[in-house]
Amino acid sequence: MTDSSAYTPPKVWTWDKESGGRFASINRPVAGATHEKELPVGKHPLQLYSLATPNGVKVTVLLEELLAKGHSGAEYDAWHIDIGEGDQFGSGFVAVNPNSKIPALMDHSTTPPTRVFESGAILLYLAEKFVDFLPSDPAARPECLSWLFWQMGSAPYLGGGFGHFYAYAPEKWEYPINRFAMETKRQLDVLDQQLNQHQFVAGKEYTIADMAIWAWYGQLALGRLYDAGEFLDVESYVNVQRWAKEIDARPAVQRGRMVNRSSGDPAMQLHERHDASDFELRTQDKLEPAAEG
Repeated sequence: MTDSSAYTPPKVWTWDKESGGRFASINRPVAGATHEKELPVGKHPLQLYSLATPNGVKVTVLLEELLAKGHSGAEYDAWHIDIGEGDQFGSGFVAVNPNSKIPALMDHSTTPPTRVFESGAILLYLAEKFVDFLPSDPAARPECLSWLFWQMGSAPYLGGGFGHFYAYAPEKWEYPINRFAMETKRQLDVLDQQLNQHQFVAGKEYTIADMAIWAWYGQLALGRLYDAGEFLDVESYVNVQRWAKEIDARPAVQRGRMVNRSSGDPAMQLHERHDASDFELRTQDKLEPAAEG
């Protein structure tokens, strides 16, 4: 397709604050805090500052899975970070994650407290801390880590590439949508072929690799990302569908999806999580009628 108004890059790029589409108000080419704001600290050693995007869901799923297996030390407080309002640029958050992206974790069980940022790093840190969901076998462990880092390297094409141009860009442009749709479908095919040979991504065991990949590609296959299921023909990836539904049925995964969620079905929204009872008592369908009354 030829476009007579094709963009010609200038010799030196400058920041146009009016560009950026849906996220123009928070996108910027510089790092650091924009305002002073301390982060709250709850009663548990693990303090999570996050939002129920795919990257946030990875971590809350792991925490709920750890608790389901009896790791009481994995109890956590989850604080809602509203990225649309720029909470990630508060001084307290930047001190935990200088990259100003969710999720960010503080582990107060260590002295001094340990900060961990980047979702893959948090998954690996927690799996090693509690010695679970990460194989110890010399062959299985690198396979798991390979797929974990496959997700970390692949998801920007899905989220920042396909998702941005298909769902969030101010206009629809054929070239970037085609470019990133092709790459997203290639990645789905990689995953589908792997899952044709194995129950879980890295083999027989359910691991942090599954949690990381499911949060992005599993939810995409289930029609939860970008309203793009039909466009990408996700039903055709039969092995991904089988795997995505199997993981989605796990109670810990269902709880993990709820934490720090602030959109969609009110019964699936738990803005903050401080206790296991919050899933029964503090979802938005329970709180909103009280607020209205």
